[in-house]
Amino acid sequence: MIVIAVAFIAAPSRRFKGQVKSVVVPLAVFIVAVSLGLYQKIGMPGAPSAATTASAAASGAEVPGVDEMVEALAARLGENPEDLAGWKMLGRSYVELREYPKAIAAYEKAVELESSQNAETLVELGEVLLMSDQSALGGRAARIFESAIAISPNYPKGLFYAGMAAAERGDTDLAADRWEALLATSPPANIEQIIRTRVAEWRGGAPAVMPAQPGTVVSANVSVAASAAGSISPTATVFLIARDPSQPRPPIAAVRRQAGELPATIAIGDSDAMIPGRVPSGFTELEIIARISTSGQPIAQPGDWFGQAIVSPGGSAEIDIVIDRQVQ
Repeated sequence: MIVIAVAFIAAPSRRFKGQVKSVVVPLAVFIVAVSLGLYQKIGMPGAPSAATTASAAASGAEVPGVDEMVEALAARLGENPEDLAGWKMLGRSYVELREYPKAIAAYEKAVELESSQNAETLVELGEVLLMSDQSALGGRAARIFESAIAISPNYPKGLFYAGMAAAERGDTDLAADRWEALLATSPPANIEQIIRTRVAEWRGGAPAVMPAQPGTVVSANVSVAASAAGSISPTATVFLIARDPSQPRPPIAAVRRQAGELPATIAIGDSDAMIPGRVPSGFTELEIIARISTSGQPIAQPGDWFGQAIVSPGGSAEIDIVIDRQVQ
């Protein structure tokens, strides 16, 4: 659920595309390589060990690249199509490589081997369908999430996505029911705030505005420029994000509001931290970003509006942020 929260408060990424790519690509390669290394050790006893691979690299011998390793796994699965763990590993590997059609096919094979009776695998398949095509939330992915919660009614990720799917087709009562059931699974505090706010909106009440908590680190006076105001819905989501300017990912803290509340002073403090122990007050400099999601998607999309400022926390700092730029 922490991963979902990070997705919900992702800042405008296209401005930092080069920086993100320089970090994400090596990380993806590392994850896939480690995952495949573990699978070779556990699932394929005859495969070369990680130590052998490292020794070969040190001696200058040619070491297979990540693509070759993934395709080697795919070839082995062609010879051993009943290897359920292998198909799941292959699906995850293709996701890391962003080869979504191949990932879908691998997960479909895993689902087939489990006779469509494993909620976790079904949800993973649904997630990949959404990565490949966001419109799938109104089609096949939605049906898969429904199947998942029919099997495991209290599975948190199943409830999360099934609630989103219900809201997508306009059934906000059912969406609220499912996210209220998600609340009963005791999600982390920051995610709980997001869920409660959306449930209140779906129930037709006033948005659940979170009051400023003791220990406020930054108070941001957030307003919308006249050039942006005409194209922003009052119900659009506003994310206020604190992050380390030298290491933007993951965000340090975040809070959520609605565009109709602006202009407003929004407090962000240690109680809004995304990761325990990594709190805003522990940094000498913070980048504060206010983003309006015009698309309704948790990830920044072209057309979203944002503003940002750098602040040095000291006591309770106060800054002004004008939302006047668009994600390109």
